[in-house]
Amino acid sequence: MKITLFILSIFIGFSAFSQTNTNITIRAKAKDAKFIGTSIGGAMIIVRNADNGTILAQGMAEGSTGNTNKIMRESKDRYTQISDEASAKFVAELKLNKPQFITIEVISPYANRQAKILASTQIWAIPGKHIDGDGIIIEIPGFIIDILDPHTHRFISKEDLPKGELKVRANIVMMCGCTISDGGLWDGSDMEVKAMVYQKDQLVGTYPMEITDTVNIFEGIIPMTQTGPIEIIVYAYDAKTGNTGVDKVNFVID
Repeated sequence: MKITLFILSIFIGFSAFSQTNTNITIRAKAKDAKFIGTSIGGAMIIVRNADNGTILAQGMAEGSTGNTNKIMRESKDRYTQISDEASAKFVAELKLNKPQFITIEVISPYANRQAKILASTQIWAIPGKHIDGDGIIIEIPGFIIDILDPHTHRFISKEDLPKGELKVRANIVMMCGCTISDGGLWDGSDMEVKAMVYQKDQLVGTYPMEITDTVNIFEGIIPMTQTGPIEIIVYAYDAKTGNTGVDKVNFVID
């Protein structure tokens, strides 16, 4: 019995000793923008065994959105690193005794439910072969849109709409939280933003919204002749990049 336990302890010790630390740096980057980091609520990173789904590592990508010039403005040669020491990342610390096929999932921006995107990729992780520097960069497409007015489940009297018009306001940012402005690096005047009005799932009309003098804020005026429950869907679309985003609100006109 003692011999069996001794042999078993040697086997367990050898198995633990044979495992090699393998670090994989993972970053989430907004499409046509910067890294997704702490300022926007971070990105949840989950690393799984691709064969059985077992979670090998998980955590939040934390840090800054990175250097704007390096990421967005400067031309890049092959192997040019776009991240810096402060750029948001998560380092998966794996212990491997043989090559492991893994799935990397990114859920981001994690704090914004209506804008949250799941993106993933798969790679082979090799024992002791760290992936650092920029690491694995997973692109997150879209916009974060928050309708500010009208707010959810608001009851609006027709008397409060003397011209029969309703102003719709929305805050729109890139998935990294980068600001959108008139003529800026992310140019709101060059994006299509519209409010779609529905009643009983039927489209009543679609109306343009324009960037205001306040960064990220878009406004539009909607003629409102209907009464009863109304749904407004605000979407943003950038034809140059294919980025899209949506938010919606339900309220009542009485």
